[in-house]
Amino acid sequence: MCFSRFVSLALLASVSGLHAQTAKPRARDLGIPIGGTAGPLDAITDVPGVEVGHTTLIAGEGRLTIGKGPVRTGVTVIHPRGKTSNDAVFSAWFTLNGNGEMTGTTWIEESGFLEGPIAITNTHSVGEVRDAILRWQVGKPGLQPWGLPVVAETYDGGLNDISGFHVRPEHVIATLDGARGGVVPAEGNVGGGTGMICHGFKGGIGTSSRRVTILGTQYTVGVLVQCNYGSRADLRVAGVPVGEEIADLASCVATRDSTLLNTARGRRRPCSDMGGDDAPAPVEQEHEMGSIIVVVATDAPLLPHQLKRLATRVSLGIGRMGGVGGNSSGDIFVAFSTANSGAASAQGVTPVQLLPNDQINALFWATVQATEQSILNALLAADTMTGANYFRVYAMPHDRFLAAMRKYGRLKP
Repeated sequence: MCFSRFVSLALLASVSGLHAQTAKPRARDLGIPIGGTAGPLDAITDVPGVEVGHTTLIAGEGRLTIGKGPVRTGVTVIHPRGKTSNDAVFSAWFTLNGNGEMTGTTWIEESGFLEGPIAITNTHSVGEVRDAILRWQVGKPGLQPWGLPVVAETYDGGLNDISGFHVRPEHVIATLDGARGGVVPAEGNVGGGTGMICHGFKGGIGTSSRRVTILGTQYTVGVLVQCNYGSRADLRVAGVPVGEEIADLASCVATRDSTLLNTARGRRRPCSDMGGDDAPAPVEQEHEMGSIIVVVATDAPLLPHQLKRLATRVSLGIGRMGGVGGNSSGDIFVAFSTANSGAASAQGVTPVQLLPNDQINALFWATVQATEQSILNALLAADTMTGANYFRVYAMPHDRFLAAMRKYGRLKP
């Protein structure tokens, strides 16, 4: 595909954030009993001011040619206070397992502030995305003339020509400019999540929210995930062993080409339509690997040390879904609060508000529940994808998923 088509795809994906692009139902549409009360959108954009944009790059098929494709990748951007604001937010980050990257976290740790957008992409495009954000920032009147952008990654090298460096500055800038608030961001095979795999199914981007009332005031916690982690056997949803119930539909190679089936690491598994079968994947292929990036937003007045506590609770939501933070997994989370506007001002002493520690348990629960539901929403929205070297990853089948939930009494018959 020519580069001009890439730019067209970027512009389309960046400005089209409505979930209605995908007709698939989300977790709350299906009545999955994860708990808590979602906001109107059930998305990170329920937090006022938050904007999300995606650029999705899909091109080519067949044998991998580095630099040409197939391409299955992209970039996702979150603006804490919207694209036009230069007002920093209190922030903190946490890593469950550090086999991954999130730039800019040293300054978050030191200062307690996030001073720009957060972007998520593939492992080999972190530098390109980081530099593009800087170009975008310094070109905006009134925005900070220097920066340490926060850019995170997960690895899409199974489906994508990851070493072809297909995410370009134009794509990042289009995403930054096209981000929107007030709508449900697209989920599944979009943005940075385009080529990702989650619990052995097609994964990607997912989002959710929860609303809680503390001391008479309602607050929102919103979560967005890029999920590319976990083994099939460990997948749980609301306590149901979904991975055990749908143990087949393992990833495979959709070709009869022997040069692609027989590799130095052994014979690859052909898909059923290419003479293979749909039996469960061999046990040795079912180990915990991959990564997950999670962004937590809230309008509750929390200081950095409290946001750190919120970020750590993301681990519990991942654990409820069956993730264990394996050695090969990069599980990195960032949390921010849109309260306390102007707290980063350099002029004089700035008064700030905070909730007492004794009152924030409800926010912990909200983070856990929204994380769990965001991962599930990513799985529900994703479509089966065939990428580089005919590698295919199946979407989680809704009918069989719902049958498993009913079997264990978690949905009405």
